[in-house]
Amino acid sequence: MWCHRLFHLQSQLWHLLKGGVMCQTFQQPSFKGLFSLAIHWHHTASKSLNFAWQQHEDHFEVQYANTVMRFDYVWLRDNCRSASCYNSKTHQRSLDTASVDLCIKPKTIRLDETTFFFTWPDGHVTRYDLDWLVKNSYEGQKQKVIQPRILWNAEVYQQAQVPSVDFQSFLETKEGLKMFLQNFLLYGIAFVENVPPTQEHTEKLAERISLIRETIYGRMWYFTSDFSRGDTAYTKLALDRHTDTTYFQEPCGYNNYDRAVINTVPYDVVHRWYTAHRTLTVELRRPENELWVKLKPGRVLFIDNWRVLHGRESFTGYRQLCGCYLTRDDVLNAARLLGLQA
Repeated sequence: MWCHRLFHLQSQLWHLLKGGVMCQTFQQPSFKGLFSLAIHWHHTASKSLNFAWQQHEDHFEVQYANTVMRFDYVWLRDNCRSASCYNSKTHQRSLDTASVDLCIKPKTIRLDETTFFFTWPDGHVTRYDLDWLVKNSYEGQKQKVIQPRILWNAEVYQQAQVPSVDFQSFLETKEGLKMFLQNFLLYGIAFVENVPPTQEHTEKLAERISLIRETIYGRMWYFTSDFSRGDTAYTKLALDRHTDTTYFQEPCGYNNYDRAVINTVPYDVVHRWYTAHRTLTVELRRPENELWVKLKPGRVLFIDNWRVLHGRESFTGYRQLCGCYLTRDDVLNAARLLGLQA
């Protein structure tokens, strides 16, 4: 009975070492095989780089710059950058991921200076430079500097005294555009000043960072109070906090005005929705969470509809406003081209 129990524990340990992937073998692991898993660290000093690496039963491990990085063997095989596995011109993979054995592990691992060579059971060789592994490891990504985002309220934003960007600087210099995008990523809103108050110049401003998204309102919308349009935005009435285009397949966010009748869920779920709606509305309407801005001719406001809601108070008199929707991918790509981690 004791031997049977020990054999059972031995089998459990073997499966745990396999990382949870059930791989069938034709013989049970022996004690000799289990104890041989205690693999030694390989310490390396090359080109003033001190690091150590270790080959485990189900993963590869590297210690470098106070970071321990772990790489699954399937991941290492799948991301091979050899000519037969990866097209370096198109940056697309040629290897069929589904063809990689989920229990794969290298026959040998060799280090030459700072380049690792993994030889797989079929003889294929994958090479990875240490810098590439550091850049693409999960642990390395966790330490990567991401463009910060601030969870702010009116007081935080006002105290920060965020500068606006001048129209000419925005259009003609990388520095002006980068400052604008830094502000936009940081707070979800950003201003450009001294813009000639025409639809054409507003359109030119938008095209500096993104394609303009065609919608049911056209490419650029330009309106004043006109209730014949059948939209509250085209009136002088107040607009509560909202984001736009919730009726699209790819909506910008939440909008209390355009919400359709909820008729696809039972009554108890509907009641929970109204409870959640009330909680959200109370938070949104707290005065400390509101930033009131008086727009004037020549001042353009960009809003990230994934982060910041917008609205307006009712007004009297005559007002004209123009604007458009931008594609989020293009805005973030413009930031990345300027070196921002968007």
